Amino acid sequence: MTATATGFDPVPSWTRVPEVAVVAAGDLDVGNAPMGVLVAASGPVPEALGVDRGDLAEAEFTGKLGQTLALPQPGGPALVAVGVGDPAELDGDRLRDAAAAYARAVGTAGRLVLALDGVTGVPPETAGQAAVEGMLLARYRFEVLKKEPAPPVDALTVVAAPDDVQAVRRGVGRGLAYARAAALARDLANSPPSLLTAERLGGVAAQLGADSGLTVEVYDRDALTELGCGGLLGVNAGSADEPRMIKLRYRPEGDPDVPRLTLVGKGIMYDSGGISLKPADAVHATMKNDMSGAAAILAAMMLLRELDCPVAVTGYLMCTDNMPSGTAVKLGDVLTMRGGTTVEVVNADAEGRLVMADALVLATEEPVDAIVDIATLTGACLRALGAQIAGVFGNDQGLVDQVRAAAARVDEQVWQLPMAHRYRGEMDSDVADIKNMGGANAAAIHAALFLEQFVTGTPWAHIDIAGTAQNDKPRTWYPQGCTGFGARLLLDLALAFQRPQPAPLSAKECA
Repeated sequence: MTATATGFDPVPSWTRVPEVAVVAAGDLDVGNAPMGVLVAASGPVPEALGVDRGDLAEAEFTGKLGQTLALPQPGGPALVAVGVGDPAELDGDRLRDAAAAYARAVGTAGRLVLALDGVTGVPPETAGQAAVEGMLLARYRFEVLKKEPAPPVDALTVVAAPDDVQAVRRGVGRGLAYARAAALARDLANSPPSLLTAERLGGVAAQLGADSGLTVEVYDRDALTELGCGGLLGVNAGSADEPRMIKLRYRPEGDPDVPRLTLVGKGIMYDSGGISLKPADAVHATMKNDMSGAAAILAAMMLLRELDCPVAVTGYLMCTDNMPSGTAVKLGDVLTMRGGTTVEVVNADAEGRLVMADALVLATEEPVDAIVDIATLTGACLRALGAQIAGVFGNDQGLVDQVRAAAARVDEQVWQLPMAHRYRGEMDSDVADIKNMGGANAAAIHAALFLEQFVTGTPWAHIDIAGTAQNDKPRTWYPQGCTGFGARLLLDLALAFQRPQPAPLSAKECA
C-alpha cells in the first residue's frame, strides 16, 4: 500500500528554520556543540586547535579542501579541523565546500558552530553567506516519510572577528535565505508524485505565496481551455489528474518603473514518457524530479520580499504529469499552442517544451524586459555537460551573461551552448508549423530552438537542468537525490537583474 496524501507535508524544510547567531571571537560559549576550525594547507595553524602542523601531519591531516579531523577535548566538545586547501585560492565557493565538509563530519549534531575569525582573503559578508549555505545544505535530508528521520540542524553559530561581526551577520542572513530556497526546491522535487500532484502543488503555492508577499493565481483545466493552452492540455490528456498553471507575481514597493523579469518553469510532476514510454530502468524512479524547474522558481520567489528584491518578477509554473492511457496524445497528433502555433507531436516524451510554449507566449503578452525559463529538458544536455553543469541558451547575449554571472556567484555552474539555427529545419513538419523534435543529434539545441519560436524576439534565456537536478550520491553541499539546482541561481539573478541592453548573439552563436 502506498503512502497517502493525508497528513503529508511536501515542504518540511520551509517551517523548520534553525536559530542562527553570529558572535565575536572570545564571546562564545560552545556548550556541547562541536566547533569547526578552518585550517589551510600551509601557514600557521589556528591556536584554538591546541596542536601544531606536525601534530596534524601525524594524524595524516594536510589541510586539503574538505578534509576533516575531530580532536576530542577533555571535558568538552570536540574541535573539528576543516581543511580549506591553498590559502591563496580560498574564496566563497571553497569556503562553502569546507563548511559542508564540517557539517557532514558532525552529521548528528543539532547545533553547528563554525569559526570564521581566522579567515583572510574572503570578504566577511561573502564568508558568512557561504558558511551558512554550506552547513545547512550539506545537512539537508528529505525524511518526512521515515519513522526515524535523522536529527535536523536546530541552531547554527558563526564566530567572527570582532570588527567583522556586522558584515558577517548580513551574509549569514542572506545565506539562510538562499539555503531555504534550495531546501524548499529539494523538498518539492523529492516528494513522491502520487502525494504531490499538480493540483496539490497549486494549493501549496497559494498558501506559501500568500505568506511571502506574492500574488498567486492557479488555473484549472477549464481556465486553461479558455486560454488556449494546447500544449499543457495535450500533455495532460493521458492523466487521471488535472493540470495546473500556477502564476506568481512579486512587485517591489515604491517606484513602478522597475525592471520586469518573467520566469517559466517546467512542472512535469511525473514523466512516464506518455505513449513514448521510457525504458523500464532506474530512470523511472527519478522522474518525480521532472518538475525541478517549477520547484526552483517557486522556491526562489518565496524569498524575494524578504530580501527586498528591486525587480518585478512573474513566474509561470506549468504543471501536469505525462502518462500513457487511452486518452493520451498520440504520435502524429497536432496540438495548437497559445497564440495559434501548431505542433506535430512526434515523440510524447518531448513534453516539457510543449507545456512551456504556452507560458512563453503568455509571458510575451504582458510588459516584460526579459524571460528566463528553466527545465529538466533533455538527456542530451546531461550527456554533453554531465551532472554538475547545466546548459544555457538564449537570443540575447547580455541576458545570457546575467544568467552566467548569477550562476558563478552561487556556484551553480552553467555552460553556454549555441543557438545553431542551421538545425531549425530539422523540426519542419509536413502537417503543422513545427515538430516537437528534430533529428537524432543536437537534441538540446533542438529543444532551445523550439522554445525560441514562442518568445517573439523578447530577450530570453533557457536553462537546461536535466543533468544537475539529481545526484546519485552526496557531493560537497549537494545531497543524494534532488539537488534544488536553480533556486539559488534564479534568486540571485532576480536580485541583480538589469534590463538587457541590445546585445545580439554573435554570428557564430546564431549560425
